[in-house]
Amino acid sequence: MIAFYAEVKWVHVFTVLCSGMLFLLRGTLMQMGRAQWANYAPLRYLSYTIDSVLLTAALMLFTMLPSALFANGWLTLKLLLLPVYIVLGVFALRASSSKRRRLICFVSALGVFAFMLSVARSHHPLGIFNWMG
Repeated sequence: MIAFYAEVKWVHVFTVLCSGMLFLLRGTLMQMGRAQWANYAPLRYLSYTIDSVLLTAALMLFTMLPSALFANGWLTLKLLLLPVYIVLGVFALRASSSKRRRLICFVSALGVFAFMLSVARSHHPLGIFNWMG
């Protein structure tokens, strides 16, 4: 299975970017007062599909390199930040929340997502802050 590592990693990275772009689109629609478009069934199902492929690729990578999870702190940090991003994203896309709460959660979720990207790119728990030092 390790022979397919590069391909699985490519799928993982591609779906991370697709997931982030779709969240950015849906969150922006919510901020513009277009909740019916942000929660349009095909967009939601596309989000579920992309995130399912993303999770599958991540699990495949984990099975290829099982010791990687605890061998370095950056991967562990990414996994710890994932639920934070998900919860913030849920509140950002929830029509029943106040507009201010949605905005705070949306911006915070984008910040967590960007930090997770920087951690993954640098392979260091400090992510972008490691580059600055």
